[in-house]
Amino acid sequence: MQTYYFYLHTNHKTHIYAQKQPIEGLEPEFIWIDCTRDDVLNRAEQWQQEIFQHSQLSVNEYHVRDILNIEHPCAFDTLDDYDLLIFRKLITPEDCIATGQQVGEKHERVFGLATTPMSFIMTPQILITVREQGNKVIESYLSRVEAAVQRPIEEQNKARKLAATPLDLTLRLLNLVADDYLDIRMPLTRRVEYWQQELLQGHRRFTRWHQLLQENMAFQQVENLCEEQIEALQELRDEIVDNYPHLRGKKRNERQDIILVRLDDLTSHIERIQKHTIRLRSAVQTAIDLHFSAIANQTNENMRILAIITAVFAPLTLFTGIYGMNFEFMPGLKHAQAFWIMLGVMIMTTLLLLYYFYRRHMVGRGEKSVIDMLAQQHSDQHMSLFWFLDYEPIKQTVKGTLKEVEKLTKLK
Repeated sequence: MQTYYFYLHTNHKTHIYAQKQPIEGLEPEFIWIDCTRDDVLNRAEQWQQEIFQHSQLSVNEYHVRDILNIEHPCAFDTLDDYDLLIFRKLITPEDCIATGQQVGEKHERVFGLATTPMSFIMTPQILITVREQGNKVIESYLSRVEAAVQRPIEEQNKARKLAATPLDLTLRLLNLVADDYLDIRMPLTRRVEYWQQELLQGHRRFTRWHQLLQENMAFQQVENLCEEQIEALQELRDEIVDNYPHLRGKKRNERQDIILVRLDDLTSHIERIQKHTIRLRSAVQTAIDLHFSAIANQTNENMRILAIITAVFAPLTLFTGIYGMNFEFMPGLKHAQAFWIMLGVMIMTTLLLLYYFYRRHMVGRGEKSVIDMLAQQHSDQHMSLFWFLDYEPIKQTVKGTLKEVEKLTKLK
């Protein structure tokens, strides 16, 4: 458990500085108490007493259970004494959150992604955060505050302004959570590009459907997480609109509309993340549809070839069937040239049928199959943005225009 006291500078009324110990004779603007889940786990009553000693705040027993619930969804609840916001964040590779046997409880991985809860208990003068050990978002901000504490009081607010109220600090931490998505945005995009290439290549059969389904469902999990976060932030916004003095610092005149703008910006950021994830899912689904369309087209191409072969050999089968009947008297059966005549008729029939199919564009003029086109390696991998200049009519027009400009230049 770490405690930070934020004070208003005596000379600069807009500057805030932080200390790790209370200053006698000065009332802090607000107090930030940062706790890890291990501080609360298996010692909930003792933790409640410690919180009461530092802040004179009694945390509801049911809220303590919600804080300890590692699978609790995003939620917002308000009481007369404080407000509780539970916000889930994705566990990124940079987070050093212990899982499995190390903590006795395991963060459930749904389709390869794991999330962790962050709890914010807010009053006008107290902010209590409860998070997992190794949460990069909180620890990076803690390091920033620690660096500010090490500097002289006059210089603490110059490099980057510190938070002025518990609500202000909460929004800053939530902004860092939203920015944390940027760390996985590019890997997810590259993963989608990889699956597109695998689905649209024609060299080998695609068999990794189970893995593709798992990763596609991971995108859906991100969408659901963003939806939960937006709903929790909307409830927080409603509380700010309906009961802003309940969250505003007692000695601060921070405007309500500024807080709402910052909260709306945070919500808009999460909505953009959700839309980006939807676009990635749509790209994967489009590649899957193209893959099956290519397979269906190839199947139709094969069936077309088989149908043409059947149609060509059907008359030949008819002729051989007729002259294969065991009748004693048949026209031309005893003729000396009957075999060659019949062979010539069969060859002519075959050629006529092939010519007919050729005229109907059913054979000999077909394009490559979709699979072959997808597998084709083009020598020019990058499309020129000025491809239209190679179009002959446009090329002639450009040349004529250049000649006219050259003539006008010479006249001048």
